[in-house]
Amino acid sequence: MTHIRPVVLMGARDDAHVSQLAQRLGQEGVVAHVVDTLTFPEETHLALTEQLDGIHVNGGPLKTPGAVYLRGYHAHPLAFGVDVRDEMDADWRTTLVAFREKSTLLRGLLGRWEAMGVPIYNPESTSWRMPKPVQLALLEQAGLPVPETLWTNDPSAVRRFAAGRRVAYKPVEGGGATLELGPGDLTDARLAALEAAPVTFQTLLPGEDIRVYVLDGEIIASVRILSHALDFRRNEERVEPFELPPKVARQCLQATRVLGLRWTGMDLKRDAEGTLRFLELNDSPMFLGFDARAGTDILGHLARGLARAARSPTCPSSTR
Repeated sequence: MTHIRPVVLMGARDDAHVSQLAQRLGQEGVVAHVVDTLTFPEETHLALTEQLDGIHVNGGPLKTPGAVYLRGYHAHPLAFGVDVRDEMDADWRTTLVAFREKSTLLRGLLGRWEAMGVPIYNPESTSWRMPKPVQLALLEQAGLPVPETLWTNDPSAVRRFAAGRRVAYKPVEGGGATLELGPGDLTDARLAALEAAPVTFQTLLPGEDIRVYVLDGEIIASVRILSHALDFRRNEERVEPFELPPKVARQCLQATRVLGLRWTGMDLKRDAEGTLRFLELNDSPMFLGFDARAGTDILGHLARGLARAARSPTCPSSTR
């Protein structure tokens, strides 16, 4: 008889992606334990001993899971759902130290499970590949199509890059809209803003947007996002299923392997010549909105994948 281990979901309990995934896992006959990273450390209590599997949550031992899904750590003042404006105003240094300690413990928890052989969606060991200046360099090195890109705080480098072409610009980390670079952005006064933070500059891709989801080496959904805006986010006019050309499908699977991801949602955009180029692979993508608008079942695929891992006869190693 196959032993079914629980699945751990790390994220905010009231995040719809977490709560609906927990519900779908229940329908698959798998118990989901939510480690609420948003309410840690104020309400959620963790205790880790020196033993690799010495993990307690809210006073009770947490058995080694069959799989772990990481939605988010909520371990930064700018993280979605985190509101520490009053604390930052009162004592920003102590607040930042507290977030550092929170992040270290949560990453240590996930790292323990990875060391024990638990399938992680996605593991801490892939985190160094996630910053876009690393991502796109690794994809380009692997021969995959990416847009020409410059990350810089050097005004002269921006002017050289922008000469004779249309350019889009956006934050390095994300969180802000993508805009087209105009003549007014190349003035000394405007480029002086680079003294505050670097920016991403990228050859503007005028074509359609494609979102592709990969789980355990299989493409589980691909959709086309129709929008007249340069940045489709919050500007979607229609979202519809899209059949990837075989070559692009192979490239998507290769990109996932290059970055070492078990699970990802990736964005591609078509250039002026018709080539789909990789913009980003997200290691914790949102998907419920695409299920609702395009009729996909990414939630179901993810739940079934985690359930398969939970039912696997292979038992993760531990120190006991």
